[in-house]
Amino acid sequence: MEGDKEWIGTTYGNGWMHRHLILLLRYIDVRVLYVFSYLFVIPVCLILNASRKTAYHYFHRILGMGKCRSAWLTYVNHCRFAEVVIDKFAMFAGRRFKVEVVGLEHFNALAAGNEGFIHLSSHIGNYEIAGYTLCSEKKTINPVVYSGEKASVMANRNNMFLKTNIRMILMRADMGHLFEIDRALSEGEIVSFPTDRSNGSSKVIEHTFLGRTACFPQGPFSVATMRGLNVLAVNVMKERWTSYHIYVTPLDYDRSLPRKQQIAHLADAYVNELELRVKQYPTQWYNFFEFWK
Repeated sequence: MEGDKEWIGTTYGNGWMHRHLILLLRYIDVRVLYVFSYLFVIPVCLILNASRKTAYHYFHRILGMGKCRSAWLTYVNHCRFAEVVIDKFAMFAGRRFKVEVVGLEHFNALAAGNEGFIHLSSHIGNYEIAGYTLCSEKKTINPVVYSGEKASVMANRNNMFLKTNIRMILMRADMGHLFEIDRALSEGEIVSFPTDRSNGSSKVIEHTFLGRTACFPQGPFSVATMRGLNVLAVNVMKERWTSYHIYVTPLDYDRSLPRKQQIAHLADAYVNELELRVKQYPTQWYNFFEFWK
């Protein structure tokens, strides 16, 4: 987690720590580690990590909460984030969570067809849970992921994805991932994009989000409208200690409009859905950098 203008995008720790955490989670209830993180890890993170500033600004400046409530929710927000990180490693250790999917019929209908389609997600909740739950036997799901993640995390993801029909597309500086995206969609597969980080690209869409102007990457909306594809917003939100809700929402846009307007129309639909989920789960917003202009 970083509280800077730029996002680092890697999971804290090294391979040794990750291996031992997975081993520990094979025998210990996740709730034990939750409580440990609440009491010891999170207070230290709040002292040392600049993410406390951006989280506080989000609650106080963006959501308009009072200073004391914003400070408390900054702590709660970091506790929730610790939970989803622990849950990710618990999945690597073979644990399963109770997951209820709202709107599964939309995913199933598109997965049964011949055309490819797109998932849009953001860094709220725990989208990685969808990769182990929302699967299709007919279509490969291609999540576009940050290539700088720790090797140990990527290796565990690969091991998990071997059990499902998922193949990661790594974002690369030479833009080679664009050819992989094109191939996947041409072959009628599913591509999943993170839609709240531009990764330094100047091609962004400025959009009002929670009352302030924020920048969203243009790429996912451009790819969808270029091919006239169906698009789903997929948000995976933590409900209780061991349960999640996956919200699958179709994003409609007018495909008869000029393409520039289609992009704007689709961006409107996505940002409206994202805003709905953030308001519903305000402590599960995990963009620990200055997202708003």
